[in-house]
Amino acid sequence: FLNGLYAAFNHVLKKHGGYLNKIEGDSIMFHYGGPIDPNIKGMKEKDALRYIARELFYTCIELQRVCHLFNQANESVLQNVEDSGDIGPIREAYNLVDSLRNNSDLAIAMNALFQIRIRVGASLGNVIIGNFGPQGARQWDVIGVPVIDAKRMETSSPAGGLRISSKYYDILKEIGILEDYFKRFRREALVMGSGYKNISIDEVFKSSPVQIKGKKVSQYDTYSVQVNPSLPEDTVKQLQFLLSKGPYGVERIIEILQYYRGNIYVISKVEKLFKKMNIQIRRGRLLKLIQPDLYKQEIASLATPDEMVSHFEKKYSLFNLLEILGKLQDALRLRNDQEVERPFIEYNDFMDIQEQRAQSWFDNNRSPTFKTYYYYNVIYPLFFSHLQGSMLEYQATLDKVEEL
Repeated sequence: FLNGLYAAFNHVLKKHGGYLNKIEGDSIMFHYGGPIDPNIKGMKEKDALRYIARELFYTCIELQRVCHLFNQANESVLQNVEDSGDIGPIREAYNLVDSLRNNSDLAIAMNALFQIRIRVGASLGNVIIGNFGPQGARQWDVIGVPVIDAKRMETSSPAGGLRISSKYYDILKEIGILEDYFKRFRREALVMGSGYKNISIDEVFKSSPVQIKGKKVSQYDTYSVQVNPSLPEDTVKQLQFLLSKGPYGVERIIEILQYYRGNIYVISKVEKLFKKMNIQIRRGRLLKLIQPDLYKQEIASLATPDEMVSHFEKKYSLFNLLEILGKLQDALRLRNDQEVERPFIEYNDFMDIQEQRAQSWFDNNRSPTFKTYYYYNVIYPLFFSHLQGSMLEYQATLDKVEEL
């Protein structure tokens, strides 16, 4: 299956003039440009940069589209594939997916549990290309800060999506790719009747700072890019299959909701599905968990339990509640103030400063640290336990109906 997927990826790279650098397990690395790239030979540096920016972007988008089509064993992937070395493996992978998805005993499980999702990260900049390594074991490779950035973009990218560096975003904006892609995305969503048909350009290219924890905590200004115009509908379809898979299916649904909790289009579709299937979300209890003071204000003028249910049903959508949960999380981020380094004078003076800093940091962060611990160990898991309980309740009701 992976051989077929890699063959399809390789076709996309060749089509856009990219170079497959390496395969590491289930990851691939590719690049553009350099002295061996005939597509930029004779170009001025600015023109070459624009060419690479455009081709790299549409390569990343098309790689994700290939995964979407592979999930369906859609024959359109094979269109324009001329290399027989690519066609054979793709066809074999398709036969495998098609037979599993159409097997009466396996179809529901396959559609619920097996979906190809990849993360793609992209960065642009000057790199060093060459043969690296000891004598007799040198390999053609690319090294440099943009390579590291691209890996970080991929690591933090949404599954099924693309993350790009802010520098790359600026170049795409300058050459008009952002506007062109946004119009194309909206047009496709409209044709599909997708919830994304009214999406804005700032939501297609969403600014999102990413913190990378390593030797030091580094923050990157990045943009996540929406790739699949039918994502809300595809997600709901998968959730419907998962609801038939018992407690394990519910656990998978919770993972999906946690993942897409900031996407109003996906969550709105999910809430409609829950309503259609009579899955009862206790919005009042969720608000009481995440904002107890606000909850008390809300119920002060409500007399009966029915009034409370109706009130919270009308006033708070599932996305509103997830948004409040997210704002709580944002408010808990500890401050990381930079202090001015003082020149070393002598040991006692140096240690006095270090002790003052350590104690000051502890005093300032003692309360936020406790709140953070409480949020991640009580509020956050309990919020999703409420949703999990509602879905298990729905499954238990179905079981009783079947017994009758």
